Amino acid sequence: MTAPQPGSALLPRKHRSLAHGVERAEPGEVYALTVTGGVRMSPLDGRQVSFGRNRPDVDVCVGEDDVQVSRRHGLLTRRFGQWWVGNTGRLPIRFPGALLLCGGEDEVPLTEGYTPLFIRGARNREHLLEVYVAGADGGRPAPKHGEPTRPPRTWVLRPEEKLMLVVLGQRYLLHDARPQPMSRQHTAEVLATLQPRAGWTLKRVEHMVTEVRARLSAGGVAGLTKAEVGEPVGNALNDNLLRELVLSTTLVPPDLGLMDDPSPL
Repeated sequence: MTAPQPGSALLPRKHRSLAHGVERAEPGEVYALTVTGGVRMSPLDGRQVSFGRNRPDVDVCVGEDDVQVSRRHGLLTRRFGQWWVGNTGRLPIRFPGALLLCGGEDEVPLTEGYTPLFIRGARNREHLLEVYVAGADGGRPAPKHGEPTRPPRTWVLRPEEKLMLVVLGQRYLLHDARPQPMSRQHTAEVLATLQPRAGWTLKRVEHMVTEVRARLSAGGVAGLTKAEVGEPVGNALNDNLLRELVLSTTLVPPDLGLMDDPSPL
């Protein structure tokens, strides 16, 4: 790796995961770590941390033996009091939540605390770059061993909405490896069979799905509008909707029982 820059210090190969936080640090200081070691960098504007495959030319080496990772794949840059991630390589950099940063796109700001970044290389290998930005007090989050567990935010659904979404998203509740929403036509047909007198049609399913997406989008859930996902939309909107409902435990696997014994409407 390159010689340490002013304001930086090397992290050893066996440094513990940054997911555990860091010891007291300068507020805004950034840590970057891979399996081969890493660096910590002071938070002066203009400072940069480079990462990529070419160990002699970067501050943090990632994917050293994987030729699909670029020699200089990306940069962490301090600007306007914040750290930003830029992609200078060919492969996307994946953030938590499936956000992809491709080469040439605008930089993405880092929040305080821990952020794992992933680069998928040859043979579907996932190369991890751990990043940690020290908070305003320079310390890591305080342990909360005795605090009560905070339940996830769940979303209120009307009974007919819940039944429709269970049918639409049954593959997610069955834990399929690569789930996709059922088609709206198939969903309407299943619902019409389950509740013959409830007036289930394709248009009713489409209207109800759109209404739920709009409600969750207004509540702060990302990826539920065409403007956010872009064209072609495909199944992306409903995929994002169903993932949010499952991750928030609004829908859980036992809800599949509604398809065996739906309440009459």
